Amino acid sequence: MIFAPLLAACSLLPGRDAAEFPPAPPGEGQLRPVARPDSGAARVPPAGARTAEALDTTTAEERAAAASPAAGGARDLGATIATLGDPARPGFWLETPLVRSPAKGRVEYDGKSAQVDLIPIDGAATAGSRLSLAAMRLIGAPLAGLPEIRVFTDG
Repeated sequence: MIFAPLLAACSLLPGRDAAEFPPAPPGEGQLRPVARPDSGAARVPPAGARTAEALDTTTAEERAAAASPAAGGARDLGATIATLGDPARPGFWLETPLVRSPAKGRVEYDGKSAQVDLIPIDGAATAGSRLSLAAMRLIGAPLAGLPEIRVFTDG
């Protein structure tokens, strides 16, 4: 129990003023949104965004394109349990161990589908995946749930 007073006393040590630690210059050690390879510059959610609507920066045109039927020849990669990926990262993407290299693909849930960028992550094929906020909203998957989605790769 002696540790609590000692720990509190650390704030009294000279040279531990917050002004001594200025914020990092922009771009150093700060998270930045990742642009979709085909979209140019990424749109950043507004400061203080807390709702799915505010965090989802996709346009109506992007949502319509992602919801459009995929070209024929898709290959079924299997089912995976999806969790919500980084909600501040824009676009339609799935980080999954079902692919070994980046690819274009599609996810399905409850009769709805979305075209996505498939991004490989380490893990067994039975491990879960992380789905973008925009894709989860488009297919109607529960944001706080663990939906089982079907994953397809183009061509």
